[in-house]
Amino acid sequence: MQTIFVLNGPNLNLLGKRQPEIYGSATLEDVTALCEAAASEGFDIRLEQSNHEGQIIDWIHEARDKAAAIVINPAAFTHTSVAILDALHTFEGPVVEVHISNVHKRESFRHHSYVSLRADGVIAGLGIEGYAAAVRYVCGQLGK
Repeated sequence: MQTIFVLNGPNLNLLGKRQPEIYGSATLEDVTALCEAAASEGFDIRLEQSNHEGQIIDWIHEARDKAAAIVINPAAFTHTSVAILDALHTFEGPVVEVHISNVHKRESFRHHSYVSLRADGVIAGLGIEGYAAAVRYVCGQLGK
């Protein structure tokens, strides 16, 4: 069984409660179920969320030995974290960056992503369906 780490950054623990007009009414539990349903046979989903940059970096480091791919929604860390980018550069498998909202229709500071410098693909604006698309993509890349 191969594992796909689905990593989520700050404030995504409030998904479904925080700014539903932007992020919708789905919860992180809904994201987990959606990712599990999208995964091909032979793949496990491990979904994590943290409001702390260092914890996300630790999960990326752990993924080096335990994950075949990373799907990451770094949230606000997208625009600020060189440290997450550096950690992602140590991971050899596929990486897909996901954003629930279309960040390009929002404030200009959201238009820059450090994570995109490592990501094999970026999905933005599809709501939580973007996670499912990312999982399907990495499963395909890994040959299942």
